[in-house]
Amino acid sequence: MTLRVTNTLTGEREPFEPRDPDSVLLYYCGLTVSDPAHLGHARGWVHVDVMHRWLEHLGYDVRHVENFTDVNEKIVARVGEVGDSEADVAKHYIRTVLRDMRSLNLERTEVYPRVSEHVPEIIDLVETLVEKGYAYESNGSVYFDVSEFDDYGKLSNQDVSEIETQGDAAERSEKRNPADFALWKADGVDPEDIAEHRHDGAAPAEEACATAQTWDAPWGKGRPGWHIECSAMSMTHLDDSIDVHVGGQDLVFPHHENEIAQSEAATGQQFAKYWMHVRLLETKGEKMSSSLGNFFTVENAVAEFGPNVVRTFLLQTAYSNAAVFGEDTIEEATERWNRLERGYERAVEACDSPDAYTKVTDEALRDAVTTARESFTDAMNDDFDTRGAQTALLELTSAINRHVDDHDAYDYCGLRESIETLEELGGGVLGLELGDSDAGEVTVAADLVELVLDVRQAEREAGNYERADELRDELEALGVTVEDSDDGPSFRFE
Repeated sequence: MTLRVTNTLTGEREPFEPRDPDSVLLYYCGLTVSDPAHLGHARGWVHVDVMHRWLEHLGYDVRHVENFTDVNEKIVARVGEVGDSEADVAKHYIRTVLRDMRSLNLERTEVYPRVSEHVPEIIDLVETLVEKGYAYESNGSVYFDVSEFDDYGKLSNQDVSEIETQGDAAERSEKRNPADFALWKADGVDPEDIAEHRHDGAAPAEEACATAQTWDAPWGKGRPGWHIECSAMSMTHLDDSIDVHVGGQDLVFPHHENEIAQSEAATGQQFAKYWMHVRLLETKGEKMSSSLGNFFTVENAVAEFGPNVVRTFLLQTAYSNAAVFGEDTIEEATERWNRLERGYERAVEACDSPDAYTKVTDEALRDAVTTARESFTDAMNDDFDTRGAQTALLELTSAINRHVDDHDAYDYCGLRESIETLEELGGGVLGLELGDSDAGEVTVAADLVELVLDVRQAEREAGNYERADELRDELEALGVTVEDSDDGPSFRFE
């Protein structure tokens, strides 16, 4: 079975055929770095990481690029909280995102381009669009004229005449058509633009806006529009035409629709052959979102559950299916990971024992290895069905357990093949850290913190507030920050 993928552009599941039969150009729309990364972000990261790993497993040379949007009004709104300027806030959150990526065992991409370092390429691209008649200047801003691009709406299946106004109210009087979108925004950031995004403790709006970055351009000083950024960075680090563009489901419109229009208008080439969208992560009936405040950060999730349980949770639902974060789904992920880890460890222990023999053969175990490889491959080639891939490996661990439980003399070769299969597919493709003790230590540490917090709560309920404060101080001295709320205490490892 060859790899087939669901292409949002066509609405079909299609055979995967990159332009170059030996390589794949893959771009993933990364974060606007204005808040801590949460599990909704990590869902996209981990699925794209596994796509990357599987494509390499199939023999492709994968060039994978993921950007950081470090120029945005939401970032300006955080000035005074974690930095004294837009650039400082962005740098702070880029640092935490990279830390979170490493904690989840993500493979490094080829590059992580930032908007702020690609403004010359952005300006060049906007100039090309103006020269070709697809864009126009208005009061120092530049807008893409959607009426000039015949295929506008082909990704989201919308008619341009039915699309509501894009952009903020201040842009409406400057645009020819309501659906036109900004490529370049004149001047800096207005305090009104950040009002809804500010937190308590942020700098005064005017003070924060004074730190917003601007650049000189042929139309005057200003800032890039959101959509043009990814086109410029993708073209700079990959090519004018790429194989795969991945992003969250919520980016289909307007972001990806606008990327297609401006990129193809500028180059005359198809921007991306396959558009793949990761369904959103929901919790309590709503999408997990920084703006809704219902998120669980990657940092806290890894501290509480360990990286392997988090990755197992994120992959136990295929990228194209709706996913839910809750007690039941975390328990399922914990059980799945524990089964996989125990099966792997039993195989290692038995294979390395004196009871493993060269001439002992268990055909059932060896058949299970073959079946697991075939089922894993079929699942991954079926639009990256990571749940099916996990299940294939869990079936192998069941066969390992039956072999060890039912035999006094073990099949060394069958066990060795089992171990290699779990390491190659569970480790190399799904990115799980089999045989790694650190993940277990993190989980144990989190359990111990929970016990201390239970004792602290009992002290508070008994009126022993001084002792409760001492327990909190002792945890903080060990690098554990405790935060109290109406829903009870939470913690994170510093």
